[in-house]
Amino acid sequence: MAKDMYEEAIAGLKKLLSAKGELEAVAVTKIRQLTAELEESGGKVYDPVERIRTGFDHFKKEKYEKNPALYEKLAKGQSPKFLVFACSDSRVCPSHILNFQPGEAFIVRNIANMVPPYDQKKYSGGGAAIEYAVLHLKVENIVVIGHSCCGGIKGLMSIPDDGTTQSDFIEEWVNICKTAKAKVKAECNNLDFTEQCTLLEKEAVNVSLGNLLTYPFVREAVGKKTLSLKGGHYDFLKGSFELWNLDFSLSPSLSA
Repeated sequence: MAKDMYEEAIAGLKKLLSAKGELEAVAVTKIRQLTAELEESGGKVYDPVERIRTGFDHFKKEKYEKNPALYEKLAKGQSPKFLVFACSDSRVCPSHILNFQPGEAFIVRNIANMVPPYDQKKYSGGGAAIEYAVLHLKVENIVVIGHSCCGGIKGLMSIPDDGTTQSDFIEEWVNICKTAKAKVKAECNNLDFTEQCTLLEKEAVNVSLGNLLTYPFVREAVGKKTLSLKGGHYDFLKGSFELWNLDFSLSPSLSA
């Protein structure tokens, strides 16, 4: 069917070409493009609906039906041990990288895996996820995972010093970690842009961990040692993963 659709498109373009001579250059280019794509795919066109259908079929046969006890348990509720902040980047799915099983990790994904500071109006979506995970699901660990070649981090590093922005949302969002950028630029100005971005990928994680402590219920749980905060970095170029703790040295007033 996909091949028929391609051939119909090419036929339509040829018909248009014969009727509208002034479109010749555009039509010829498009015909060549369609023909090349048809040849490269062996006559098959990527079908997103079919990809979703076959993906679910695989999951159901290979996982759902082979582990009924797990899914019966999950039907009754969830009790994950982890709240994970990860990047929306399609290359860094935390369940794939860390082999999290269903019910094991409550996951929030956003641009550059950032945790915003406590703000009931500006960042209510992120706050709701943290609140639910900590107060209702009683997670024991929060992990913020950065990664190599992060476009959001590159965007943060590229924002001009005068603060001018060129996007509706991205730059405003990544500025959550602008203090990490300032630190990297001040301490590592001898490094090139790519090296600075690599350092910023990790330093921004530390800022996000600090931002977590602006949530009163997170501070309380950390102070009581019922919750730990961890930073991570996945380098898919090297196939490596780093994990670290931060000593926040909470005072009694913060942990009360």
